[in-house]
Amino acid sequence: MGEMNVKNFPSPQDIDTVIFDFGGVLFDIDYDAPVHAFAELGLGDFKSLYTQAAQNPLFDLLETGKISDADFYEELRKHFGSELNDARLEAAWNSILTGIPKERVELIHELKAKKRTLLLSNTNAIHVRAFEKMMDQQFGLEYFRSAFEKVHYSNEIGIKKPDPRTFLALCDWHDLNPARTLFIDDSVQHVEGALKAGLKAYHLEVQKEDIRDVLASWIQ
Repeated sequence: MGEMNVKNFPSPQDIDTVIFDFGGVLFDIDYDAPVHAFAELGLGDFKSLYTQAAQNPLFDLLETGKISDADFYEELRKHFGSELNDARLEAAWNSILTGIPKERVELIHELKAKKRTLLLSNTNAIHVRAFEKMMDQQFGLEYFRSAFEKVHYSNEIGIKKPDPRTFLALCDWHDLNPARTLFIDDSVQHVEGALKAGLKAYHLEVQKEDIRDVLASWIQ
């Protein structure tokens, strides 16, 4: 089961709801930044723990709210044989968060006038505090949150992508028809999970395209 491409991107009339990924699709992410940040702390193999495509089970626990921030940092210290304090580990971990162009949020506000809009993000409490603070300072957190009918963070709902049951749970919670629901993500494994759940799905190649261009015709 492969990803979709823009040639078979669904027509607006075939879609009632759009579910957006957050990191990559809306908020810019630099997966290499924490690799460098941890290396600068003398912790050199972070990439073996966490990448866009795969991650150590520790991060699955963090992203489903099954481990506390304190325990996460303690596990990192054990893994690296380090005595670095929480603050320095947090700064390195948060370096992955780059920023969000306000225009992308404006796009969703425009789309919300025509379609139901939801957010589904694999994330964790540490990152949520950091990126919500960044957005609040930039244009107001409420402006971001109000672009969606509901914001779903994996660490709050206890389930995550790419498990098809995660997508089906959203459909159940919001009374969505999977066949008329479009999911957009920059990680192909998440797109494949949505397709297995019966949703329409699109793999956004962030190095080549921006969500504003992909959905431009939908808000005209």
